[in-house]
Amino acid sequence: MKITYSNASLKKIPQHLMVAFHFEDADTLSFSALKESQSNLIDTLVDNKTIKSDFGTVTPLIGHEGLPCSHVVVIGCGKVEGFKEAELIKTMASVTAAIKSSSAESLALCLDDLTTSNRDARWCAGKCTETILTGLYEYDTTKSVKADPSTLQEIHFITEESDLDQVILTGKAVAHGTNIARELGNLPANICDPAYLAEQAVNLADAYDEVEVDVLEEAELEAMGMGAFMAVSRGSEKAGKILVMKYNGGAADEKPHVLVGKGLTFDTGGYSLKPPAGMEEMKWDMLGAASVIGTMNTIAELKPKINVIGVVATAENMISGGATRPGDVVTCLNGKTVEIINTDAEGRLVLCDTLTYVERFEPKTVVDIATLTGAIVIGLGHHATGVYSNDEVLQQKLISAGQASWDRGWPMPLWDDYKDQLKSPYADMRNVGTRAGGSITAAVFLSEYAKNYKWAHLDIAGTGWSSAKEGASGRPVAMLTQYLLSQ
Repeated sequence: MKITYSNASLKKIPQHLMVAFHFEDADTLSFSALKESQSNLIDTLVDNKTIKSDFGTVTPLIGHEGLPCSHVVVIGCGKVEGFKEAELIKTMASVTAAIKSSSAESLALCLDDLTTSNRDARWCAGKCTETILTGLYEYDTTKSVKADPSTLQEIHFITEESDLDQVILTGKAVAHGTNIARELGNLPANICDPAYLAEQAVNLADAYDEVEVDVLEEAELEAMGMGAFMAVSRGSEKAGKILVMKYNGGAADEKPHVLVGKGLTFDTGGYSLKPPAGMEEMKWDMLGAASVIGTMNTIAELKPKINVIGVVATAENMISGGATRPGDVVTCLNGKTVEIINTDAEGRLVLCDTLTYVERFEPKTVVDIATLTGAIVIGLGHHATGVYSNDEVLQQKLISAGQASWDRGWPMPLWDDYKDQLKSPYADMRNVGTRAGGSITAAVFLSEYAKNYKWAHLDIAGTGWSSAKEGASGRPVAMLTQYLLSQ
């Protein structure tokens, strides 16, 4: 997709579709570039209410003599004061709908109409690029009838800003990584299994010289002593794996930032079997892994001068004669023993051994990402990712990165008070506490394996997806990218 920008006259910009924005209380912000072409017509259409300013309204203008192109869409934005980040993203959804319905090959978008005193053209350009490209994504891989491909080949931002190249490049890369994560999440588990995720990691290394990949197989994991990981994976005929993707952009002696993704490509709950209703959604229990692979793609595209290691712990949680039972006690890689109270609390088991494993990289920071608990959905809904950390500075950096990228997180407590819920008479710990504070006790469990470095845990069970109709969201690729680039 070619994306350009200038303040040139509309007459000099080739276009098939133009999108302008109309605020009811700020004429100076309202479709300024369009008025340049035909101000009398626009004023007339506004006066007679043909063009509406109510938020979310879409006014198509087709065939009016004097318009700069045959198809103009004016999107109502309401009042300037109420038009914030969330409203801009909803407005971009209207833009992508207009693109799809118009079969346009090129789009001119009045970027400066969207800028305000606290949201400049640079932020708007990056976020508009990202949201338009993610909005054009449509899953059809396992459908016999494919979606019509987008005809859009070029976007041109009309703006007075003269330095947008990097933010556009970043917006494109984030969109690409987000769409990769969404595609992996939306694929069914009979296609996207541990071996398939390993293929994606290898493909990334093939595509970028800065990336190298190691695939650790089950025999090696068992020989290491990953008893918690194997307690989950042994019930499946499909072998679990740990994928290690190293992006080498910084100095050889620079300590890396490590991302760890939970990759349960299907989760039956094991012997603590989930109810049948909604179990098909458990193909999404690998969205942490998908976000790590998507983020590593974005970083490889952008080539920042840092070292990043993406680690994916991938397995299936199935039922068989060899599957782990409630009441079993397993020994983790770090020597701790865990009593398995609930085999459906499996994500923390594959992650805890992986968190111990990544100590060998002497990481600057470690962030794990997991669809870990339904409890976080009850607490935060589908809007905010739960952010836990053993380091307040790291936690705040992730919160700030989420705010800047509008992929928001919310700080959660990691207090010793919750540890009593994990006490076991038969092992060092049990793998679940009571129902109260379920997301917190899961994070507390993981924290026991992350004592030797700065660590954060992102519970994305609420933000990774919200419904089958909407599919995987690709979050938190934007937050993670912003965090890494800020380093």
